[in-house]
Amino acid sequence: MADTGPAGQNSRVTSDSAFQIRPVLPSEHDALGDLTVDSYLKGGFLIGGLDDGYTPHLRDVAHRAANATVLVAVDGERLLGGVTLAFPGSPLMELGGDGEAEIRMLAVDPAAGGRGVGSALAAACVELAREAGTKRMVLCSQQTMTTAHRIYRKLGFEREPALDWSPLPDVRLWAFSLRL
Repeated sequence: MADTGPAGQNSRVTSDSAFQIRPVLPSEHDALGDLTVDSYLKGGFLIGGLDDGYTPHLRDVAHRAANATVLVAVDGERLLGGVTLAFPGSPLMELGGDGEAEIRMLAVDPAAGGRGVGSALAAACVELAREAGTKRMVLCSQQTMTTAHRIYRKLGFEREPALDWSPLPDVRLWAFSLRL
C-alpha cells in the first residue's frame, strides 16, 4: 500500500463484536473487486452492467491500494465491504484538493446489508482523515445511492451542489462535504 495518507494508517485495525475494519490485504484485492462490482450491479448503479466503463475501475483494487488507503470490513475471513480513501497527490482524487481527503467506491456485500458495515467504513475514513490533519472531506455519489446518502448525512456530511458533476451524459453525481 502506498504511503499516500497519514503515518501509521497501514497498521490500523478497529473492531466491534460483529466485524473489524482494517486495511485490505493484497490477497483480498480480487475478492474486494468482485464484491464492489457485485454491490454496484445489485444496487443498479452500473448503467451498462458488467460492460459499464466504470466496472474495471471498481474491480482494480490493486491500483486503488497502490494510490490510496483501502479499508475493508471483515467478519472472520469473510469480506463484508470496502472503501477507498484518497489524499492529495492521489490520482484517485476527483473532487478533493489540497488539505482534503476523498471517500471513493464505498461498497457493502448485499448479504451484509443492515449490519452497519457502510457506516463503519465511512466513519473509519473520517477518523483517518482527522488524524491526518485534513481540513475537509469530499465525496460524490449517484443520486440513487440513498442508503449511502443517509450514512454520509449521519456523519455530518452536507450536500455541496456546486461540486456536482456528470462523468457521462446519463450520470449525475451529487457532491457531499464535511468540515473537520
